Amino acid sequence: MDASELFQQYGDSVFRLAWSYTGSRQDAEDVTQTVFLRLIEKAPALEPGKERAWLFQVTVNQCRSLWRQLTRHRVEPLEEALSVAAEEERPLLRQVMELGREDRTALYLLYYEGYDTREIGEMLRISQSGVTTQLCRARKRLREKLEEGDPYEA
Repeated sequence: MDASELFQQYGDSVFRLAWSYTGSRQDAEDVTQTVFLRLIEKAPALEPGKERAWLFQVTVNQCRSLWRQLTRHRVEPLEEALSVAAEEERPLLRQVMELGREDRTALYLLYYEGYDTREIGEMLRISQSGVTTQLCRARKRLREKLEEGDPYEA
């Protein structure tokens, strides 16, 4: 697959992952652009079926790099982030996006992108048991948030 096909297929997912990690639309756009430029420049020989994993790994790495460069974290209104989500996913995604960076990234990769805990651990550079622990805590925090609000909204 060439870069334009990969962008058509995975561009929105890369953007949403970057947004879930950075919390900023502009930063997510920058990360997405950088990821696909890296794909074009490096032209890695990707195994068929492994393209998404490569793109997500580069996205997480680029987000970390950006995070280290920023002196202050900018946050954009969630309404803009939710505009790229499917209509039926928006209420729950709104709650997920209000969680902390580690929580929302782990939940996003598991539930929205379908990665297993081993793959998430590789991407985030933490152990599989660390991912499991993070997911357990994130689910608990999300459950608490959902119980605070109107259960019919989420």
